[in-house]
Amino acid sequence: MGPLSNIYVFVCVFTFMLWNNSQPTVENEFIANYSSSLLTNVPKNIPVHTQVLDLSHNRISGLRILEFISLSKLQVLNLSHNLIMELDFSVFIYNQDLEYLDLSHNNILKVYCQTLAYLRHLDLSFNKFTALPICQEFGNMFRLEYLGLSATVMRRSDFRYIIHLQLHTVFLTLEDFTLYEPQSLTALNTRSLHIVFAANQNFSFSLLYDGMSTSKNLSIVNLRYSLSYKDFPFPPLTLLKKIKTTALMLDTVDLQWAIILQIFLLIWYSPMEHLTVRNLTFQGPLGELTEYEFLPLFDSLEQIISLDGSMKVLTLEHVRNKVYYFNQEIVYRQFSEMNIASLTIYDAYMPHMLCPSRTSSFQYLNFSHNALTDELFQNCGTLTGLKLLILQRNKFESLSKVSFMTSRMKSLKYLDMSNNLLSHDAPDVQCQWSKSLSELDLSSNQLTESVFECVPVNIKKLDLQNNQITSVPKGMAELKSLKELNLASNRLADLPGCGGFTSLEFLNIEMNLILTPSADFFQSCPRVRELQAGHNPFKCSCELQDFIRLERQSGGKLFGWPSAYVCEYPEDLRGMQLKDFHLTELACNTTLLLVTALLLTLVLVAVVAFLCIYLDVPWYVRMTWQWTQTKRRAWHHHPEEQERVLQFHAFISYSERDSLWVKNELIPNLEKGEGCAQLCQHERNFVPGKSIVENIINCIEKSYKSIFVLSPNFVQSEWCHYELYFAHHKLFSENSNSLILILLEPIPPYIIPARYHKLKALMAKRTYLEWPKERSKHALFWANLRAAISINLPTFVEANEEQSDVTSTSSIRFYFYASFLPYLLSLRYVLTTWRRWPAGSRAAVRQQHDAITSAGMERVERCIVNSTGLALSGHLKRCEDINPALPAITSQHACGRPAMCSQPVPALSALAPRPGKGLWGRAWLKEQAQAAISKVIKNANSHVWCSRPANGLI
Repeated sequence: MGPLSNIYVFVCVFTFMLWNNSQPTVENEFIANYSSSLLTNVPKNIPVHTQVLDLSHNRISGLRILEFISLSKLQVLNLSHNLIMELDFSVFIYNQDLEYLDLSHNNILKVYCQTLAYLRHLDLSFNKFTALPICQEFGNMFRLEYLGLSATVMRRSDFRYIIHLQLHTVFLTLEDFTLYEPQSLTALNTRSLHIVFAANQNFSFSLLYDGMSTSKNLSIVNLRYSLSYKDFPFPPLTLLKKIKTTALMLDTVDLQWAIILQIFLLIWYSPMEHLTVRNLTFQGPLGELTEYEFLPLFDSLEQIISLDGSMKVLTLEHVRNKVYYFNQEIVYRQFSEMNIASLTIYDAYMPHMLCPSRTSSFQYLNFSHNALTDELFQNCGTLTGLKLLILQRNKFESLSKVSFMTSRMKSLKYLDMSNNLLSHDAPDVQCQWSKSLSELDLSSNQLTESVFECVPVNIKKLDLQNNQITSVPKGMAELKSLKELNLASNRLADLPGCGGFTSLEFLNIEMNLILTPSADFFQSCPRVRELQAGHNPFKCSCELQDFIRLERQSGGKLFGWPSAYVCEYPEDLRGMQLKDFHLTELACNTTLLLVTALLLTLVLVAVVAFLCIYLDVPWYVRMTWQWTQTKRRAWHHHPEEQERVLQFHAFISYSERDSLWVKNELIPNLEKGEGCAQLCQHERNFVPGKSIVENIINCIEKSYKSIFVLSPNFVQSEWCHYELYFAHHKLFSENSNSLILILLEPIPPYIIPARYHKLKALMAKRTYLEWPKERSKHALFWANLRAAISINLPTFVEANEEQSDVTSTSSIRFYFYASFLPYLLSLRYVLTTWRRWPAGSRAAVRQQHDAITSAGMERVERCIVNSTGLALSGHLKRCEDINPALPAITSQHACGRPAMCSQPVPALSALAPRPGKGLWGRAWLKEQAQAAISKVIKNANSHVWCSRPANGLI
């Protein structure tokens, strides 16, 4: 059926579309949709201004005038698919503007007529009428254009009231049809006639013959005939002169092949130009007809269809054949030799088609949805006039063979090979396309990027969507004429360049794998007017910023912007449109970011360095590290010695420039007299071999208090700062109040270095002693200082027993020998020389020996009592510093060598450590001294002094 030309019918169809998409509510004041609302009556609350009213698909069984009297502006009324049994047109007498009335698909049996002068569309099809419900009043509806009727009986007299009407379309539904009077349809005056025959009855071919003589456009549905071919009513010969139909559409056709040929011969001789047959099923037996009666018919048919005729377009869709056997080449030959411009055989399972034996008039061939293969039209040179060839949904596999198929089609402009199995795996094979081919559809195949090696050079529009293309090769042949390229639904990772497409104007790359499209696309493709790049998995990052900026500069060249351009990655931005995605210049410019980061790092480093220098942080770090290392070494070497016992009342920290005051005033006044204090001074109490820091820490920890002699010299001393730092650390780590500050001289604040902020804090928060200049106040100063450091230290034996936990046995021996050594040397000299003296002098020598022995034991006693004397001070002195009376004796030589008191005494190395808890006791020391003297005398008597090698004491 051709398109309806009347504007009102178009408006009505458009209105129906609105109804179907509407909800069962009142949309606005002009359209009221009550469809599918289970209504049994027309609603009473319909707005009075309603112009379009939809009451379809309900259960309304009757209509009353009161239900429509208020709807004076009603123009469109749809009452289809209800249960109406009687219709009185007077119901709509007050609806003077009513133009569209649909009462189809009801149960109407009887009609009471009333003239509706403005009615243009009246549909009474699919009802229960026996005869056509055409009233005399219908003849007064001069504006009527569409008339739908239904009946089971049709007579020529049924149309007598509407013969004069110029109808556009007549729609007849003939369900349960029982009688047709020939020539009845010829009384109609219509351009289009649509007949729906009963689906389960044998078709009355008189309807077909009369219909072809009635209207230009004829459509018949349900053309079935199960009787014998001999009962088939052949068309009269006079029919050819009466045929008016130029476009015939037959739907749901189930006929024998011979009957189909008869109808086809009728059509071929008629002025008909377009024949469309849908859902065609043909059956045999074709063999019998060929053998007996219709063999000469085939020969004549081949001659007929090769002659010029009116037929231009033949369309066969959804063709099926029932089980029978025939020579298919005969059928293919009939189709290939047809002298028509357009042939469509769609969905017919056709495996092959023959090449015309002579130059064909085909301009359009559509063999879609069949089983055609690469052998179609190979070496066929008779299709020189073919312009459009559609072969989609077949079984083609080789793209090169497809190109050879078109090489001799000199007029071919459009080729559709979509939805096949095409691939191009033979790069060595040179493709030969028709030079006239300008549009090529290769979508939905199995093509890769190698397809660009087999593309027509003069192609203007190329469709390659839904393939397996991953890139567009740069070294491909130039397609200078290509203007439109469709690469949607492939595997491209970026926009293709236009190096081979210098004339490209439209590019579609939707639904690929493009994350960050190149921003220089429009620079390389200056002629592109439209780019479709939406529906890609865009990664919203810095690289995409340039593409977004490109869209703003392109002036609307991106098709589908912004709805089709959405972020896919990262997940937190998924669903965001690209137009809403923004990043700062700093976040996307790597150089700027590095420069900024570098500047900030330099500023941070400078600030940290300034603060470190200003606050002397490196110094504190170094001191903390040394303190930690000292603690670690002490724990590692002597873990059992960690619990220390106080040995001194105070540790003195002072500057070397203030040493005179310390030695002449501080130490004498604190160490002499009653309540004398044991002071720790670095000159006499630092242990040789240990680091200065370790000695400082040990002395501070062994002292009850730490006395700091403050003066301008103090703040200039590095070691004083160390001592103050470690003492302050002890103050916080042990929570002890152990610091005593003595201000020897006033300290101006401006000369105190920045790193002495602890000193400033101590002087600001703690009370300190200031050395008075008046001599009368000195006594009070010393009394306060003694009171500050006053504490009972552990007894000598306990202290020395605890001292054994922190000093080695060899060190205690060393201190003892340092005090006792001069006397042993003197004794050795006397004993080695007394035999050489005269007898009279030996008494004097014996007397001298007794004196030396007595003096030595007295010195040992003194050393034991004074545990903080020179023997334990850590500073070994020559014997003459200990006993000035000895140089006269030791100035002589023994065994030819100088008998210096620094010479080691071998016998003393045999001293054994004291068993028990501690190393030393008074009785034991005396014992050891007496044993040493006895060994010296014994060695002297046996003359072994000069022959024994000298061994060290420690």
